[in-house]
Amino acid sequence: QVQFVESGGGLVQPGGSLRLSCAASGFTKDYVAIGWFRQAPGKGREGVSCISTIDGSTYYGNSVRGRFTISRDNAKKTVYLQMSNLFLEDTAVYYCATDDTVQCGSSWTILFRSGSWGQGTQVTVSS
Repeated sequence: QVQFVESGGGLVQPGGSLRLSCAASGFTKDYVAIGWFRQAPGKGREGVSCISTIDGSTYYGNSVRGRFTISRDNAKKTVYLQMSNLFLEDTAVYYCATDDTVQCGSSWTILFRSGSWGQGTQVTVSS
């Protein structure tokens, strides 16, 4: 059974940075695509970024492109989300997810919703 443990969230001021980690286990395949989603209070889940761990190809949501960077360490089975120049509206619970496919694909934000999810880590951007 796929399991994710997210960590690295916290309180940060606008313009600050955080690095989230997503430690994965239980995969039946050597390489899968892993995505980051977030959910702000009173809003639906938003796809933030996705990485295909087999080749490192990436996707970013429009609201984070240029500020967030996703990466992976296959040996540690961990995916990272480096978040820079944080805005107040980045406040949300951030989750890892996968639908056990190898590549993210252009529809990952839809397909991953029915896959495996972690418990999330809270990111609060506040002055």
